[in-house]
Amino acid sequence: MVEFEHTIERPAAVGGIGLHTGVSCQLSLLPAPSGTGVLFRRVDLDGFQVEARAANIARVSYATSLMKKGVLISTTEHLLAALYAVGIDNVIVELDNLELPILDGSARPFLQLIESAGRKRQRRRRRYLQILQPVEVSEGEPGSEKFRGIGVYPANGAAGLAVDYTIDFRHPLIGCQRLDFELNAANFARLLSDARTFCFYNEVEQLRAMGLIRGGSLECAVVLTGEGLMNSDGLRHPDEFCRHKTLDLIGDLALVGRPLVGRVVASRAGHALHTALVLKLLRMRSAWREVTAAELSRNGFFA
Repeated sequence: MVEFEHTIERPAAVGGIGLHTGVSCQLSLLPAPSGTGVLFRRVDLDGFQVEARAANIARVSYATSLMKKGVLISTTEHLLAALYAVGIDNVIVELDNLELPILDGSARPFLQLIESAGRKRQRRRRRYLQILQPVEVSEGEPGSEKFRGIGVYPANGAAGLAVDYTIDFRHPLIGCQRLDFELNAANFARLLSDARTFCFYNEVEQLRAMGLIRGGSLECAVVLTGEGLMNSDGLRHPDEFCRHKTLDLIGDLALVGRPLVGRVVASRAGHALHTALVLKLLRMRSAWREVTAAELSRNGFFA
């Protein structure tokens, strides 16, 4: 459990194309003062700033986008997941276009970018959101094939965030997959960081007709055919699909604005349910409290 807030030590930059827009984008990470949070800055729009918080959630169908006064920041989840996992509380993310680069389709390049920038402790004490009561959102009837749900629950004495994520796709390479772990920097790097986004080949034309995945390719996504996949290099993990869904979840949970102390259980969820949970949680003020690491320690939540 980290006692103080952190930012990055030095600037770092990377460039690439956006998954959905197909346009190039240069992204830079800059150190930020305590209390800043994650702040996106559109340098192509006179430095207009959009905070990475729940109030700015915009579109969440195939990626999580933020919007403030009509200014869009798209496909934020992979970078936000990496920042959350390694404990970067305050950082300015400069962009010269509306969509973050997809890079290889995972969070690993962003994790490497953050590692190159270093990590700097700040003087302000870090505040956590400790879950006190269950908060749940779902679609469909429980037990039915169409049921999808997600909930966050008290941590029962554990430190930090625990995640239990299940997916179920009718495809021979996927089927039912489950990942259950406690989130920390080491587990994020080992379990989640290199898991790539994926799609089904029979949906590609429909998605492009919707103006999506214009920058998609086999270099930045796993593409599934009816019985297998198109990527010649295969999968990075047999359960890469569940790992990537969990990666997306971590990025979406970052929009709470505070690291969570609790347990999240998800079944066949996605961006829409992830962000619905974030919004419902923040509305239910009786379901959580803000605490410091020292307060958690005094209450016996970690050794």
